[in-house]
Amino acid sequence: MLARALRPARLALAGPSPLCCRPIAIAQHFHASRCVNAESGSLADKDDEEIIESVFSGELRHHNLERALNLDFNRAVNIRRKGLEKYMNMPGVIEGVPFKDYDYGSVLGACAENVIGYVPVPLGVAGPINIDGKDVIVPMATTEGCLIASTHRGCKAISQSGGASTVVLSDGMTRAPLIRMPSAQRAAEMKRWLEQQENYYQIASAFNSTSRFARLTSIKCNVNGRDLYMRFRSVTGDAMGMNMVSKGVESALDTLEQYFSDMDVLSLSSNFCTDKKPSAVNWLEGRGKSVVAECTVKGDIVRDLLKTTVPALAELNVAKNLVGSAMAGSIGGFNAHASNIVSAIFIATGQDPAQNVESSNCIMTMEPTNNGEDLYLACTMPSLETGTVGGGTHLAAQASCLDVLGVRGAHPTNPGANSSMLARVIAATVMAGELSLMSALSAGHLVKSHMKHNRKSALCEKDETRIEMGHTLAGDTPRYHPSSRTTDGSNSD
Repeated sequence: MLARALRPARLALAGPSPLCCRPIAIAQHFHASRCVNAESGSLADKDDEEIIESVFSGELRHHNLERALNLDFNRAVNIRRKGLEKYMNMPGVIEGVPFKDYDYGSVLGACAENVIGYVPVPLGVAGPINIDGKDVIVPMATTEGCLIASTHRGCKAISQSGGASTVVLSDGMTRAPLIRMPSAQRAAEMKRWLEQQENYYQIASAFNSTSRFARLTSIKCNVNGRDLYMRFRSVTGDAMGMNMVSKGVESALDTLEQYFSDMDVLSLSSNFCTDKKPSAVNWLEGRGKSVVAECTVKGDIVRDLLKTTVPALAELNVAKNLVGSAMAGSIGGFNAHASNIVSAIFIATGQDPAQNVESSNCIMTMEPTNNGEDLYLACTMPSLETGTVGGGTHLAAQASCLDVLGVRGAHPTNPGANSSMLARVIAATVMAGELSLMSALSAGHLVKSHMKHNRKSALCEKDETRIEMGHTLAGDTPRYHPSSRTTDGSNSD
């Protein structure tokens, strides 16, 4: 009982780093509690130690402190901290976890439970990067030194070459329930029934009735034995849309049961969705936004700013990002570090960080163009899951980052435009990050840059080297590609 009452608390990430759980109403959040009785309000009159003992004894559930204390959020957090230290017999164990001056009311019932504070994450900006004719500053939250500086350099190279163009190929969040039928024959019958247009319209009508924004666009069915896996796909406005689609699926299944009374819903999610796991279905069919960003980087910028050559980048992209990833058996990992940029922007803007798994699916194209003088870049991302409402997007710091991008909240006239723009920005910024890192690898500057920007001791040491990640820093031309060397083996100018 004691261990269950005071299990280690989950941290509500503040600043640019929310722990984005699915939003639920406060009333619903506490409705299922069995341990807070009608006299719980009197707990607010007790001192902190008495309340901690109530949690230890099981009289009060850990996650119900806020309600028991009449929504005194700061006191609830402070009591949890005291209780955790007492339970662990480690006074001061969480002194490094800040908890003051935070709006916990915006967290309750939306982002985290059993809150004991927040974890600040450094927030920086890259850019501006010109995307579809507009200069954009990109907020990035990360603890990886060199990442923002490198991405910033890529943004500069793209902008000085005329900017990036983007296109959203498709938009649709998915949910795939698992239906068990009495036999494989009955599962096949249901599949064929759903493939008939008039029947699909009935299911779509039930699905669409649950939301102003949800509109079913397809149902893809796969059969395994007597089990039917149904992948519902729907647009969801400016929300990432998992909750919205799940609600629509439940209504659709209620309608389907009128025609197949022998169906058994084993699970609302069958992993055929697929959420927060690597999968070929997301890579091939898409999930969320399918986006392409492209640009042409001028050869002189490749040489002068990125310190490499067009042939070197094109060759390295094939050998590393394409062939190397294929040798590793990668699904959607045909890039150098797309997940770095995706995660940093996700954390800064209140996205679900765990969806970085599928959102980082990416294949990079780098090819010589204009008679080999310039470099054509394309970044294709088929399953970027973004939202500008819901999740952690309403938290103050995260909402401010969305304001920086100009995409906070729901678009007033074109539902889905803000979340699509966020996906476009991420794809273009990933392309910038890929360009800069691949250039550093080609030029042999990666380790040197990380030793400067990703080492605590670097601030205390005099550094005589010139690091290539900064935009204004000069340096050598590529050292590892044969075309960058003179006949005697020295670096060419």
